Amino acid sequence: MHDLEFEHVHTEDAAETRAIREAIWAADNVELTTVGIDIGSSTSHLMFARVHLSRLATGLSSRFVVVDRKILWQSPILLTPYLPDFTIDTGRLSEFINRSYADAGLTRGNVDSGAVILTGEALKRKNARAIAELFSGESGKFVCASAGHHMECQMAAHGSGAVKLSASRSKAVLNVDIGGGTTKLALIKNGELLASVAIAVGGRLIVEENGRITRLEEPAIELARELGIDLKGGGILSADDRTRIISRMSELIVAAMNRAQPDKLLSRLLVTEAWPPPLTKIPIDAVTFSGGVAEYIYGRETARFGDLGSDLAHELRHALAHKAVAATVWDPGQGIRATVIGASQFSVQTSGNTIMISDPKLLPLHNLPVIACRFDLAAEIDADAVTAQVREALVQSDMEEGDNALALSFRWQGDPSHARLAGIARGLCAAVPRTLAAGLPLVLLIDGDIGLSLGRIIHFEIAAGANVIAIDGVELKKFDYVDIGAVIDVSNVVIVIIKSLLFR
Repeated sequence: MHDLEFEHVHTEDAAETRAIREAIWAADNVELTTVGIDIGSSTSHLMFARVHLSRLATGLSSRFVVVDRKILWQSPILLTPYLPDFTIDTGRLSEFINRSYADAGLTRGNVDSGAVILTGEALKRKNARAIAELFSGESGKFVCASAGHHMECQMAAHGSGAVKLSASRSKAVLNVDIGGGTTKLALIKNGELLASVAIAVGGRLIVEENGRITRLEEPAIELARELGIDLKGGGILSADDRTRIISRMSELIVAAMNRAQPDKLLSRLLVTEAWPPPLTKIPIDAVTFSGGVAEYIYGRETARFGDLGSDLAHELRHALAHKAVAATVWDPGQGIRATVIGASQFSVQTSGNTIMISDPKLLPLHNLPVIACRFDLAAEIDADAVTAQVREALVQSDMEEGDNALALSFRWQGDPSHARLAGIARGLCAAVPRTLAAGLPLVLLIDGDIGLSLGRIIHFEIAAGANVIAIDGVELKKFDYVDIGAVIDVSNVVIVIIKSLLFR
């Protein structure tokens, strides 16, 4: 139109137009700088990432999804420092974290959200308390996730890229995460994690310095005892004894990978339940490795750190080359850094008309781990099946029901009849008896418009007087954590803040 011979007028200048466009973009897009900090028995490291979240393209939606992740900086790998009493040296750990922020060119104020993952020795009460104090000033922004053996298996499977590989190629994949103290195995089919198993076999069960044993873990002593080898701290590990120990460790890992019936030693070294019998028959298309030992298996690391990692990887490579495991080996992309890159965070405002809060004084609640359940919501709901699924989800999340408040999340489908709602209510209450007895809130976060009705049935009928917080219209998943704010009196709403652990 500008080639016509008359004057035209622009009602907005360029700066104003740009400001309007930026405002429109900002309403539907969020960019966060986040940090993932992994503190384990053997190694610790962190990485910073920039995350782009975008509002779902549905009318007035308050849900955001991550559309892009970019790693900004990742730290060197630190051998987790210990004091003489075998507690973690939080002073040195703090120095490492502060130096990492500086080297990344960031300050604490630059970081919008983060996740601190504690595993192994870091989970022990004294260590966990001291480590938590390092981040006490940022408690509102950080998720502190205590990862037991099952959760470690799942995080490694997601962080390594094995879950994504399984989903994209529609294959059954076994991820084997070999760390310093344990080997964690996760069976994944078509992107769904079916089961996980962990054994106390790892690359730093024995550590030597100047020819003497400086670190000796109980599983290594038990393994050596079976071989007739006498191991002692401060002693010397001969080359022959080292070879025999490495060979036996490799045999144990291969047996776990093959989901074979465990022998006596493997049974004693299991730190979770053995493979469920139905899953031992599923053919595996590929094996992936993660953890510190994976760096040697894939040839990305050659340096030695006074432990068994390099030799164990060599022995496993030899076993794989001789088809000790009948599956191909894939590289999922991440080894020792198979962990979270941080946490995304956004808020959802929930209508007071569709929620049930039996006692508003229970709020606010912070950093509740989400136990994501998938119920078979048939026309007639089986309460016993609901109970079994909740209990299995708790096991897989390493959660002890009744110790602390937690949030059960599920998707609702079908007719919201009283009979069906009562069925799921009975199943939920039967799964968490200690929670109800302790007066802890039963927090239900539901993707479906039944929060008020379900909450009332539980509070007034199934578990009379139980503390219930039922909120619907919220879609959650594994590795989510939630904050639930106090009820806002004027509008009678609560703010739900969802914090999602992010992987590469």
